[in-house]
Amino acid sequence: MTRIQTTLAALEEQSRKALIPYITAGDPDKASTVPMMHALVEAGADIIELGVPFSDPMADGPTIQLACERALEHGTSLKDVLDMVAAFREQDKITPVVLMGYLNPVEAMGYETFVARAVESGVDGVLMVDLPPEEAADVESIFSTAGLDMIYLIAPTTTDARIEAIGKAGSGYVYYVSLKGVTGSRALDVDDVARNLDRIRQHVSIPVGVGFGIQDGQTAAAVSKVADGVIVGSAIVNRIAANADNPEQARADVVELVAGMRQAMDA
Repeated sequence: MTRIQTTLAALEEQSRKALIPYITAGDPDKASTVPMMHALVEAGADIIELGVPFSDPMADGPTIQLACERALEHGTSLKDVLDMVAAFREQDKITPVVLMGYLNPVEAMGYETFVARAVESGVDGVLMVDLPPEEAADVESIFSTAGLDMIYLIAPTTTDARIEAIGKAGSGYVYYVSLKGVTGSRALDVDDVARNLDRIRQHVSIPVGVGFGIQDGQTAAAVSKVADGVIVGSAIVNRIAANADNPEQARADVVELVAGMRQAMDA
Protein backbone atom coordinates (compact mmCIF):
# COMPACT_ATOMS: atom_id res chain seq x y z
CA MET A 1 0.00 0.00 0.00
CA THR A 2 1.04 3.58 -0.56
CA ARG A 3 1.70 5.96 2.31
CA ILE A 4 -1.71 7.59 1.68
CA GLN A 5 -3.53 4.26 1.70
CA THR A 6 -1.72 3.14 4.86
CA THR A 7 -2.57 6.39 6.66
CA LEU A 8 -6.25 6.27 5.73
CA ALA A 9 -6.53 2.59 6.64
CA ALA A 10 -5.00 3.25 10.06
CA LEU A 11 -7.43 6.12 10.68
CA GLU A 12 -10.36 3.92 9.72
CA GLU A 13 -9.25 1.29 12.23
CA GLN A 14 -9.20 4.02 14.89
CA SER A 15 -12.66 5.30 13.80
CA ARG A 16 -11.06 8.68 13.08
CA LYS A 17 -11.29 10.91 10.02
CA ALA A 18 -8.40 12.39 8.04
CA LEU A 19 -7.58 16.06 8.41
CA ILE A 20 -6.03 17.25 5.15
CA PRO A 21 -4.83 20.88 5.13
CA TYR A 22 -3.72 22.69 1.98
CA ILE A 23 -1.04 25.34 1.62
CA THR A 24 0.53 26.86 -1.47
CA ALA A 25 4.24 26.13 -1.71
CA GLY A 26 6.32 29.30 -1.60
CA ASP A 27 3.61 31.39 0.06
CA PRO A 28 4.44 33.91 1.41
CA ASP A 29 8.07 32.93 0.67
CA LYS A 30 10.05 29.79 -0.03
CA ALA A 31 11.68 29.58 3.38
CA SER A 32 8.33 29.43 5.18
CA THR A 33 6.92 26.35 3.47
CA VAL A 34 8.75 23.45 5.12
CA PRO A 35 8.40 24.86 8.66
CA MET A 36 4.68 25.33 7.96
CA MET A 37 4.39 21.72 6.79
CA HIS A 38 5.91 20.49 10.04
CA ALA A 39 3.63 22.82 12.00
CA LEU A 40 0.59 21.36 10.25
CA VAL A 41 1.61 17.84 11.27
CA GLU A 42 2.19 18.92 14.87
CA ALA A 43 -1.30 20.49 14.86
CA GLY A 44 -2.90 17.21 13.79
CA ALA A 45 -2.72 16.99 10.00
CA ASP A 46 -2.83 13.45 8.59
CA ILE A 47 -2.08 14.30 4.95
CA ILE A 48 -0.75 17.55 3.47
CA GLU A 49 -1.91 18.93 0.14
CA LEU A 50 0.88 21.15 -1.19
CA GLY A 51 -0.14 23.51 -3.95
CA VAL A 52 2.16 24.02 -6.92
CA PRO A 53 1.98 27.75 -7.83
CA PHE A 54 0.52 28.42 -11.26
CA SER A 55 -0.17 31.68 -13.06
CA ASP A 56 -3.72 30.75 -14.09
CA PRO A 57 -5.33 28.70 -11.27
CA MET A 58 -8.74 28.66 -12.92
CA ALA A 59 -10.49 26.44 -10.34
CA ASP A 60 -9.41 28.57 -7.40
CA GLY A 61 -10.92 31.67 -5.90
CA PRO A 62 -9.15 34.92 -4.97
CA THR A 63 -7.52 33.51 -1.82
CA ILE A 64 -5.57 30.75 -3.60
CA GLN A 65 -4.99 32.92 -6.66
CA LEU A 66 -3.27 35.53 -4.51
CA ALA A 67 -1.26 32.82 -2.75
CA CYS A 68 -0.01 31.63 -6.14
CA GLU A 69 0.88 35.20 -7.07
CA ARG A 70 2.88 35.66 -3.86
CA ALA A 71 4.71 32.39 -4.44
CA LEU A 72 5.45 33.19 -8.07
CA GLU A 73 6.79 36.62 -7.11
CA HIS A 74 9.54 34.72 -5.29
CA GLY A 75 10.13 32.53 -8.34
CA THR A 76 8.73 29.34 -6.82
CA SER A 77 8.94 26.62 -9.47
CA LEU A 78 7.89 22.98 -9.61
CA LYS A 79 11.51 22.03 -8.95
CA ASP A 80 11.46 24.20 -5.83
CA VAL A 81 8.29 22.47 -4.64
CA LEU A 82 9.89 19.06 -5.05
CA ASP A 83 12.95 20.31 -3.16
CA MET A 84 10.64 21.44 -0.35
CA VAL A 85 9.11 17.97 -0.11
CA ALA A 86 12.59 16.44 0.01
CA ALA A 87 13.54 18.82 2.84
CA PHE A 88 10.32 17.93 4.69
CA ARG A 89 11.18 14.23 4.34
CA GLU A 90 14.50 14.74 6.14
CA GLN A 91 12.49 14.87 9.38
CA ASP A 92 9.11 13.37 8.49
CA LYS A 93 9.07 9.99 6.77
CA ILE A 94 5.43 9.24 7.59
CA THR A 95 3.02 12.03 6.69
CA PRO A 96 1.75 11.70 3.09
CA VAL A 97 2.20 14.67 0.77
CA VAL A 98 -0.07 15.29 -2.22
CA LEU A 99 0.93 17.81 -4.87
CA MET A 100 -2.07 19.78 -6.07
CA GLY A 101 -1.96 21.99 -9.09
CA TYR A 102 -2.26 22.22 -12.84
CA LEU A 103 -0.92 20.28 -15.77
CA ASN A 104 1.28 22.87 -17.47
CA PRO A 105 4.30 22.79 -15.08
CA VAL A 106 4.32 18.98 -15.17
CA GLU A 107 4.14 18.90 -18.95
CA ALA A 108 6.98 21.44 -19.12
CA MET A 109 9.15 19.23 -16.94
CA GLY A 110 8.06 16.05 -18.73
CA TYR A 111 5.93 13.32 -17.18
CA GLU A 112 8.69 10.77 -16.75
CA THR A 113 11.09 13.33 -15.27
CA PHE A 114 8.42 14.69 -12.96
CA VAL A 115 7.40 11.27 -11.69
CA ALA A 116 11.01 10.23 -11.06
CA ARG A 117 11.77 13.45 -9.17
CA ALA A 118 8.48 13.31 -7.25
CA VAL A 119 9.16 9.78 -6.02
CA GLU A 120 12.75 10.65 -5.16
CA SER A 121 11.55 13.70 -3.20
CA GLY A 122 8.96 11.73 -1.25
CA VAL A 123 5.70 12.78 -2.92
CA ASP A 124 2.84 10.31 -2.42
CA GLY A 125 0.06 11.52 -4.68
CA VAL A 126 -0.83 14.02 -7.36
CA LEU A 127 -4.03 15.97 -8.00
CA MET A 128 -3.94 17.89 -11.26
CA VAL A 129 -7.11 19.91 -11.60
CA ASP A 130 -7.08 20.04 -15.38
CA LEU A 131 -6.17 16.37 -15.97
CA PRO A 132 -9.47 14.47 -15.91
CA PRO A 133 -9.40 10.66 -15.98
CA GLU A 134 -10.66 10.64 -19.58
CA GLU A 135 -7.42 12.34 -20.65
CA ALA A 136 -5.08 10.60 -18.22
CA ALA A 137 -4.92 7.18 -19.85
CA ASP A 138 -1.55 7.84 -21.48
CA VAL A 139 0.12 8.90 -18.24
CA GLU A 140 -1.79 6.92 -15.63
CA SER A 141 0.51 3.91 -15.97
CA ILE A 142 3.59 6.11 -15.44
CA PHE A 143 2.19 7.36 -12.13
CA SER A 144 0.80 4.04 -10.90
CA THR A 145 3.95 2.10 -11.77
CA ALA A 146 5.93 4.57 -9.67
CA GLY A 147 3.53 4.15 -6.74
CA LEU A 148 2.01 7.63 -6.93
CA ASP A 149 -1.69 7.89 -6.15
CA MET A 150 -3.80 9.70 -8.74
CA ILE A 151 -6.44 11.79 -6.97
CA TYR A 152 -9.42 13.16 -8.86
CA LEU A 153 -12.09 15.76 -8.19
CA ILE A 154 -15.81 15.03 -8.00
CA ALA A 155 -18.30 17.91 -8.08
CA PRO A 156 -21.98 18.07 -7.07
CA THR A 157 -22.82 18.10 -10.77
CA THR A 158 -20.71 15.04 -11.69
CA THR A 159 -22.81 12.30 -13.29
CA ASP A 160 -23.01 8.77 -11.89
CA ALA A 161 -21.25 7.39 -14.97
CA ARG A 162 -18.33 9.76 -14.53
CA ILE A 163 -18.15 9.09 -10.78
CA GLU A 164 -17.83 5.41 -11.61
CA ALA A 165 -15.01 6.15 -14.07
CA ILE A 166 -13.22 8.24 -11.44
CA GLY A 167 -13.68 5.44 -8.91
CA LYS A 168 -11.90 3.06 -11.27
CA ALA A 169 -9.11 5.46 -12.27
CA GLY A 170 -8.37 7.09 -8.92
CA SER A 171 -6.40 5.82 -5.96
CA GLY A 172 -5.65 7.01 -2.45
CA TYR A 173 -8.80 9.08 -2.08
CA VAL A 174 -11.14 11.20 -4.17
CA TYR A 175 -11.70 14.89 -3.48
CA TYR A 176 -15.38 15.83 -3.35
CA VAL A 177 -15.85 19.53 -4.07
CA SER A 178 -18.80 20.25 -1.80
CA LEU A 179 -19.88 23.48 -3.51
CA LYS A 180 -20.36 24.68 -7.06
CA GLY A 181 -17.89 27.38 -8.07
CA VAL A 182 -14.33 28.18 -7.04
CA THR A 183 -12.45 27.66 -3.79
CA GLY A 184 -13.10 29.94 -0.85
CA SER A 185 -16.89 29.87 -0.68
CA ARG A 186 -18.41 29.98 2.79
CA ALA A 187 -21.87 28.44 2.39
CA LEU A 188 -21.87 24.73 3.26
CA ASP A 189 -24.91 22.45 3.52
CA VAL A 190 -23.74 19.31 5.34
CA ASP A 191 -27.02 17.49 4.67
CA ASP A 192 -26.52 18.06 0.96
CA VAL A 193 -22.93 16.84 1.29
CA ALA A 194 -24.15 13.67 3.01
CA ARG A 195 -26.67 12.97 0.25
CA ASN A 196 -24.04 13.38 -2.44
CA LEU A 197 -21.55 11.20 -0.56
CA ASP A 198 -24.16 8.43 -0.40
CA ARG A 199 -24.43 8.65 -4.17
CA ILE A 200 -20.67 8.75 -4.67
CA ARG A 201 -20.06 5.72 -2.46
CA GLN A 202 -22.31 3.64 -4.69
CA HIS A 203 -19.59 3.93 -7.34
CA VAL A 204 -16.36 4.65 -5.42
CA SER A 205 -14.71 2.21 -3.03
CA ILE A 206 -11.79 4.39 -1.89
CA PRO A 207 -12.08 7.08 0.84
CA VAL A 208 -13.77 10.38 0.03
CA GLY A 209 -12.35 13.67 1.29
CA VAL A 210 -14.54 16.77 1.30
CA GLY A 211 -13.27 20.29 0.67
CA PHE A 212 -14.61 23.81 -0.01
CA GLY A 213 -16.46 25.83 2.60
CA ILE A 214 -14.75 24.41 5.71
CA GLN A 215 -13.78 27.38 7.85
CA ASP A 216 -13.54 26.30 11.48
CA GLY A 217 -13.78 23.47 13.97
CA GLN A 218 -17.56 23.41 13.84
CA THR A 219 -17.79 22.89 10.09
CA ALA A 220 -14.83 20.46 10.13
CA ALA A 221 -16.53 18.34 12.80
CA ALA A 222 -19.85 18.38 10.93
CA VAL A 223 -18.25 17.27 7.67
CA SER A 224 -16.15 14.61 9.42
CA LYS A 225 -19.35 12.87 10.51
CA VAL A 226 -20.21 12.08 6.89
CA ALA A 227 -16.85 12.11 5.05
CA ASP A 228 -13.65 10.08 5.32
CA GLY A 229 -11.50 13.20 5.26
CA VAL A 230 -11.81 16.95 5.77
CA ILE A 231 -9.82 19.13 3.35
CA VAL A 232 -9.11 22.72 4.41
CA GLY A 233 -7.51 25.28 2.13
CA SER A 234 -8.70 28.87 1.98
CA ALA A 235 -9.20 29.23 5.74
CA ILE A 236 -5.52 28.37 6.24
CA VAL A 237 -4.22 30.43 3.33
CA ASN A 238 -6.15 33.47 4.60
CA ARG A 239 -4.26 33.27 7.89
CA ILE A 240 -0.95 33.01 6.05
CA ALA A 241 -1.86 36.04 3.95
CA ALA A 242 -2.82 38.06 7.02
CA ASN A 243 0.69 37.53 8.41
CA ALA A 244 2.70 37.47 5.21
CA ASP A 245 5.43 39.58 6.84
CA ASN A 246 5.50 37.53 10.05
CA PRO A 247 5.98 33.81 9.33
CA GLU A 248 6.10 32.87 13.01
CA GLN A 249 2.74 34.51 13.68
CA ALA A 250 1.34 32.90 10.53
CA ARG A 251 2.38 29.46 11.78
CA ALA A 252 0.91 30.17 15.21
CA ASP A 253 -2.43 31.22 13.73
CA VAL A 254 -2.54 28.24 11.39
CA VAL A 255 -1.64 25.82 14.19
CA GLU A 256 -4.45 27.26 16.31
CA LEU A 257 -6.95 26.77 13.49
CA VAL A 258 -5.84 23.26 12.51
CA ALA A 259 -5.49 22.04 16.09
CA GLY A 260 -8.98 23.33 16.82
CA MET A 261 -10.33 21.41 13.83
CA ARG A 262 -8.51 18.25 14.92
CA GLN A 263 -9.90 18.54 18.41
CA ALA A 264 -13.44 19.18 17.17
CA MET A 265 -13.28 16.25 14.72
CA ASP A 266 -11.97 13.84 17.36
CA ALA A 267 -14.57 14.94 19.88
